[in-house]
Amino acid sequence: MDKKCPVYAVMNFMGKRWTILILLELYKGKSAWKRYSEVKKKLPGITPKVLSMRLKELQKEKLILHKIDASDFPIKSTYSLTKSGEEFIKIVKAIKHWGLYWKVKSGACESTNCKKCEF
Repeated sequence: MDKKCPVYAVMNFMGKRWTILILLELYKGKSAWKRYSEVKKKLPGITPKVLSMRLKELQKEKLILHKIDASDFPIKSTYSLTKSGEEFIKIVKAIKHWGLYWKVKSGACESTNCKKCEF
């Protein structure tokens, strides 16, 4: 792998299963901050271990922020996209556009803004 190639460097962490879907779930909805349990609920099939690992990786790559509120019990852990993460959503939208054109015909998805998507 050529470490100088940005595509290889980015795909090294973005190509892992669930990573892009986690970013998409953090983007969706009205609230900028999502609790761990909210993200987990929207991604059936992801294990708690994998979700925790991916969230840590995304935080390390500065695509998400992690906030802990220990002022109450239980402790609340929330996540939000950084500016870099928000920029990456443009790529996710381009993937959606490509998928709608070449792979999946979905009227519901075509007419829905990803931010408001309930899928």
